[in-house]
Amino acid sequence: MGKLVVLRLDGDFEQGFRVILTIREEGLPPNVEVTGCLPKDSQLFTHLQHHWQEKYRCLGAPYRISNIKINYGGSVNDRIQDCKESAQKLRSHFNAWLDSEGFRLLDKRLREQLNPDETIRFLIRNEDKNLRKLPWQGWDFFERYSKAELAFGATQFEGIKPLATLPKASIKILAILGHSQGIDVTADRRLLDSLPHAETTFLVEKTRQEINDKLWEQAWDIIFFAGHSETEGETGRIYINPTESLTIEDLRYAIKKSVQRGLKIAIFNSCDGLGLAQQLNDLQIPQMIVMRELVPDEVAQRFLKYFLAAFSSGESFYLSVREARERLHGLEDKFPCASWLPVICQNLAEVPPNWNDLYKVAELPITTELSPPQPNSLPITIPELVPIQPNSRWQGLRRVLVSSVIVTSIIAGMRSRGIFQAAELKAFDYLVQLRPAEPIDERILLVKVTADDIKYLGGEYPLHDRTMLRLLKKLEEYKPRVIGLDIYRDRAEGEGREELVKYLQEKSDRVISICANSSEQNPAVLPPPGIHNPNVRLGFSDVIYDSDTIVRRHLLSMTPPKDEQSSLKSSAPCPALYALSVQLVFRYLEATGVSFKFHNEKLLQINNTRFEALRPNTGFYQNEDTRGYQILLNYRSKTLEKVAEWKTLTDVLNTEYVPESLKHKIVIIGVTDPTVKDNFKIPYKNDFDTPYSNEIRGLQLHAQMVSQILSAVENQRLLLWFLPQWGDILWIGIWSLIGGIITWRFQLLLRLGLLGVAALSLPGICFIFLLTNGVLLPLVPGLLVLLATSGVLAAYKQIRK
Repeated sequence: MGKLVVLRLDGDFEQGFRVILTIREEGLPPNVEVTGCLPKDSQLFTHLQHHWQEKYRCLGAPYRISNIKINYGGSVNDRIQDCKESAQKLRSHFNAWLDSEGFRLLDKRLREQLNPDETIRFLIRNEDKNLRKLPWQGWDFFERYSKAELAFGATQFEGIKPLATLPKASIKILAILGHSQGIDVTADRRLLDSLPHAETTFLVEKTRQEINDKLWEQAWDIIFFAGHSETEGETGRIYINPTESLTIEDLRYAIKKSVQRGLKIAIFNSCDGLGLAQQLNDLQIPQMIVMRELVPDEVAQRFLKYFLAAFSSGESFYLSVREARERLHGLEDKFPCASWLPVICQNLAEVPPNWNDLYKVAELPITTELSPPQPNSLPITIPELVPIQPNSRWQGLRRVLVSSVIVTSIIAGMRSRGIFQAAELKAFDYLVQLRPAEPIDERILLVKVTADDIKYLGGEYPLHDRTMLRLLKKLEEYKPRVIGLDIYRDRAEGEGREELVKYLQEKSDRVISICANSSEQNPAVLPPPGIHNPNVRLGFSDVIYDSDTIVRRHLLSMTPPKDEQSSLKSSAPCPALYALSVQLVFRYLEATGVSFKFHNEKLLQINNTRFEALRPNTGFYQNEDTRGYQILLNYRSKTLEKVAEWKTLTDVLNTEYVPESLKHKIVIIGVTDPTVKDNFKIPYKNDFDTPYSNEIRGLQLHAQMVSQILSAVENQRLLLWFLPQWGDILWIGIWSLIGGIITWRFQLLLRLGLLGVAALSLPGICFIFLLTNGVLLPLVPGLLVLLATSGVLAAYKQIRK
């Protein structure tokens, strides 16, 4: 499977560009998103205009544009040399612009995530015609990644809802050969006539009405235009005969109908086509090829020849364009910048077809006569089933069972070694993102220390002890049920240390402080000095990361809650037995008389809600460290940062009245200033909820954990859980049997259809179980055994034949 890279640029050369980079597997949600910027550079814009207008257009080639008037100076060879030098300077200027500090991180991440051997569609989303004329193919990225090709797309797009059509035995091409004075379009016609599995209809210098009628008559797969064209401002215009010209708007409804009927590709082998592309994009044409500037007649013919040869032989659409474009480099001794001219314009919602995708031969149904033919009798159409004799039924079923057992055992064994864990984690992320959004948790209030707060305090960070004491006293006035302090206070900060320590030790029984245990990445962080009864007034802030650094688990306790363990823990740098989130929940529920009890080291019960800890080798956590008391973290869907109501530090300190919104709540205090590193990756896309793509702050993470426990106890919100190991194996075996039975009972075409239905149904079934029961079923192993068992039995049947 190839990769899709999308680079969105918003801005202009005068102000600079904001850049968003996303990378995804084809057909899957993005797995990387990074933001950056490109600086303003009005000189690059001037250089770009000068090159195309003053150097390129003065070459004097036989362009495919109507009535162009250019003043030539100097010899042809001098003009060619000047254009080459200008192109080299523009390319160098452009690459220097891309090497700016704001873009360098995106470039680095791009090369880290991509393999030079994989097929890459690289789509730039921007509607600035000048930006599209930059020599993007001259970026050294495309030199290294030989299977990547560039396309341009609009900032807004929508998918196409095609009308139902019958299968076709050939590719339908409508070739419009327009006004051709001074150019040779007969070469284009010969190339189109020679294509395999294609039926080309030619309209040679026809009128607007004739072209419009032909577009309405039938469904077309490809529309091709050759002749004179140009862009006037933002509007593209094609010359269809010596006396008439058209804009795309003149054919709007005809082209729109063609798109609904299945039009896939539009090729404009003519000059200055970016204006045409802009108008065609409004009509949602899936793929277009246009020329960025004036195109010499020989260059246009060669490009069409090279592209059609590669595309019709089975090469992908994007790599066919790249191959044809690179072959134009051989003409640049006569036509500088020839390889810069062809460019793809792409509707992001569509996937480019291959040549063979554009036609399908209709299949006739199998018919049989059940009795001697009678007058006026009709043949009976029956399903495409394999006839099974009674004596062979058991043998076939036995093969299915044996194959299913073998394949299930292999896949289950591979899963137990963690081979599929990365894929299963991504599948889990995808499923939980599909859940509907949930409202904020009204039992929690977050007090955020923002960059504005720190600025208001005169740059005071970390917060001075005196400020922290003032904040805690202010909050206590509002009578919250408990206060969680997600800010370390292991050492003195500014003035007021003694007063704060005394307050935490003696006067406040509502405040839960934090500490941290040592890890490979970070040293231990001590609690505030003199905290009495750390099992009640102290929580740890440690977090469990998965192998991809995403937080999907919730660590409730470091050690089993036994007396002998408590004494050992109290001598550790961080003596907290429970997580900050757990301590906050316990203190909150104590006021309501809720009881909680540890039945054993892996089962906590709060009222009637049971929190069962993860055990080794369960679900997709194979060979993972499940020590301590871990459960799966069930985020509040897409709320993430907005998990609870929040106020800033300044809001609290400057409030002169007691807001009712703070009474009897859990208050958590933490820092959200982006200059302070405290981010956690989570399995959600946060383009709108957070400023760090898929990252949230520790403050919000603790709130998510608190909300998970409280919602499960008080609102019966589902907890996430795995089947026992035998249950996972049974589920995998069922899908292996389904794949085997489909292959055993049905012939090829019906088999492929049923396998497709089963493969598409499996994620939906897993999602329904997740949504209704919170159970995580083995999606990836189930899909693998479905296809593997089918493949094994299909291969066996082929060998037997």
